[in-house]
This record gives sequence, structure tokens and C-alpha cells, in this order.
Amino acid sequence: MTGQIDVVGDDVTLRALTWGDWDDRDAPVAVCLHGFPDTAHGWRKVAPQLADAGWRVVAPFMRGYAPSSLSAEGSYHVGALMDDALRVLDAAGPTGRDVIIGHDWGAIAATGLAAMPGSPFDKAVIMSVPPSAAFRQRSDMARLAAQLPRQLRRSWYILFFQLPWLPEQSAARVVPKLWRDWSPGYDGAEDVRLVLDAIGAPERWRAALGYYRATVRNSRPPARYAELHRHWLSAPVLPTLYLHGTDDGCASSDYTEWVRQVLPTGSTAHVIDGGGHFLQLDQPAATAERILDFIGSGR
Repeated sequence: MTGQIDVVGDDVTLRALTWGDWDDRDAPVAVCLHGFPDTAHGWRKVAPQLADAGWRVVAPFMRGYAPSSLSAEGSYHVGALMDDALRVLDAAGPTGRDVIIGHDWGAIAATGLAAMPGSPFDKAVIMSVPPSAAFRQRSDMARLAAQLPRQLRRSWYILFFQLPWLPEQSAARVVPKLWRDWSPGYDGAEDVRLVLDAIGAPERWRAALGYYRATVRNSRPPARYAELHRHWLSAPVLPTLYLHGTDDGCASSDYTEWVRQVLPTGSTAHVIDGGGHFLQLDQPAATAERILDFIGSGR
């Protein structure tokens, strides 16, 4: 059963899609966070499989992505994304067995939630964007440096988004290009339409760019998010599953071997054969299977 809830806060109001039996308040919650350029609809193929296994699944439209609101404080810092996920869990009703699942920017927020002391989540699933701690291992610096030129070419859009004026005019061109480049062979036409519905308007696109600008420019988050924000660069302490697609055009699946070295006991990492960046959409069966193998049944 698919539904929706609204999570009302002082800074943002989040609209979230839900799957599963929400009358069963003892069923554990899987909070699923999407990334860029995507929406909560990006979970539409994996979420029903989690729901069939007994999970209550909730996927918010991230702040700035319609129908969620813009941030009243203009904050698109990782700490703010972490706070939003915690509020979604509170609204769903935590059970002590709940999991956080994040892709792309959602993966960055999920990493922070998996690294923070006293996290209310039991396990974490991080997809397609490695924890930054994986890139701070001195023994592998030379091998990581060898990846840098290729990664810089792939990450052109991050630098482009720092420019004045021009990026604000680019939504209709950048979104389809990234879907083509990042999940080659997957027909993302429906997803591109959903993304442009969510962030195609100028103020919405500016909010989506705000995620990159707040991070690259290292701006200070509002005080309410500062404590959470300081954890996003740390390695996870929760048992964590890391997933990456072999055909990801955004970041190489080779990074998975470095991720394994910073994950705590009880964690695992897998490369999904044939998966692009949006592996929850282009390889949903394999992705859901790996997730359920890790988080188990919700019953």
C-alpha cells in the first residue's frame, strides 16, 4: 500500500511517500533518502520489495524538492539533511530496529547518521557515494591519486554549479545529461520528468544547487544543525552496507575497496553488476536483494 505523510518543522515541511502496513506501528521503519538529480519516486521499485518483507518504508522529498518546502533559513547543509531524516523517523514512530538508506546526497546524510554517537538507527545502507573517510587512508594515497583525473572529469558539474548566474539557467540541459551519463542504458525519461517537476522551477533549482554550494564553499550551517553537521565527514560506526554499480558514470565502483577498509564490524560492501549510478532503478531486484540480505525481515 502506497501513501504519503507530511512532516512539519520550523525550517521545512517535508512531503514523504510511504509503502507498507502503517497500521502496524511495531513494524520497523526504513527511511530512504534520495539524491541529485532524483526524487522520492526514485525508490518506487525497491520500496515495495522492502514493504513486502515487513518494513514500513518512508521516502521524503529532500528539502527544496517539491512538494517539500524550501528551507526558510536557506540551509542545504548536510547537517540539515540529517536533521530532516531524524524528524521523518520521529514522525513515523521509531522502533529501535529502524534503518537509514541513502543514495547520492542521501548517502552523504546517511553516512553522517551512521557516524553520529547515539544514532537512533540500527543499521545503515549507503549507495553510490563513498563515505569521505574512505579517501583519507594514507597507505592508499598514490592509488587514489591515480583516480583523480578521471574523477575530476566526471565531477565537472560540481565546479560548474559554483559559477554565478549560468548554472541557474541549466536545469533542462543538465538533468537529462546526468541521467544519460550516470546510468547508461537505462531509460530515465520518466525520472527526468519527475525531477524537473520537483526542481525545475528557478527557486527549486537554486535550492538543489545549494547542496553543492554549501558543501564546496564550506559555509557554516545554522546553529540548530551544527552538532549534526560535524559528523558527516566521519566513518560510520553503525553496521553499514555499501552498494555501488559497475556501470556508474558518476563515480567509479573501484572506490568500493577503499570503503570496505573504513566500515565497522558487521558491515559489508557489494558491487552490483550492471548497475549505474541510479542502481535502485536500473537494477532494483539485485539492489533490493542485497539490502534485505543485510537488514533482514521486518517481521
